[in-house]
Amino acid sequence: METYGAEVIPSPSKITKFGRSIIEKDPENPGSLGIAISEAIEDVLNDEKARYSLGSVLNHVLLHQTIIGLEAKQQLNELGEEYPDCVIGCVGGGSNYAGLAYPFVYEKLKNNVDIQFIAVEPKACPSLTKGIYTYDFGDTAGITPLLMMYTVGHKFRVPPIHAGGLRYHGDAPTLCLLVNEKIVSALAYHQTEVFEAGRMFANLEGIVPAPESAHAIKAVIDIAKSLKDEKVILFNLSGHGLLDLQGYSEYLEGKLKDYEPEIIDLSYLPKI
Repeated sequence: METYGAEVIPSPSKITKFGRSIIEKDPENPGSLGIAISEAIEDVLNDEKARYSLGSVLNHVLLHQTIIGLEAKQQLNELGEEYPDCVIGCVGGGSNYAGLAYPFVYEKLKNNVDIQFIAVEPKACPSLTKGIYTYDFGDTAGITPLLMMYTVGHKFRVPPIHAGGLRYHGDAPTLCLLVNEKIVSALAYHQTEVFEAGRMFANLEGIVPAPESAHAIKAVIDIAKSLKDEKVILFNLSGHGLLDLQGYSEYLEGKLKDYEPEIIDLSYLPKI
């Protein structure tokens, strides 16, 4: 972005009141999507010409992304009317996975098609697997409207894992509803095993996957190993890892750390 003339300011920053408060309380805070959203909203509220639209957790974003799933359905038909038995994708806020899965969720709900849906998240930020289903803010400062979702709490200090797109405290309300209704299930992995899956995929397929996408690959490997019958698994290889080579370097050098919260304080959230 800076190559093309943009000014890029890492969050938490010293240019917003909320960013400064985070740095003052926690100078080593690694930042998070929730903090960045709070800073962006504060900046927009101080500029009459600026506008801000929340991304991954809102319904319109998930619906825009379904072009991916619609194209996947068409491609499967062109390959010989194949249909997935299992649809897998990584989850941070939810738009990545929902974009692939929702057209197939529609078929399951309307036409009772037998499909398994698996959303994969990091153990370092386990909102679907260890969070609670309640109302929470979409940002760390608590500025946004409340959203009904699985969350580890907007005050959760997200560890500095390399899968930056998955470092978010909650998930899209529509996806969380599907998880709550047991239409979608969730898995969580450590980043070392995720990078190992990415390394294996690179060796076999010639593509270095993004750490986010490697979460889905890890789940595909595990599920494929457990299958006794031949099944069709559809997953979202949503990004390459050419911008994440530092993470792969740390993994290959044995320097990569796993993070998993022992205790997640959810006492300040409403109980539903």
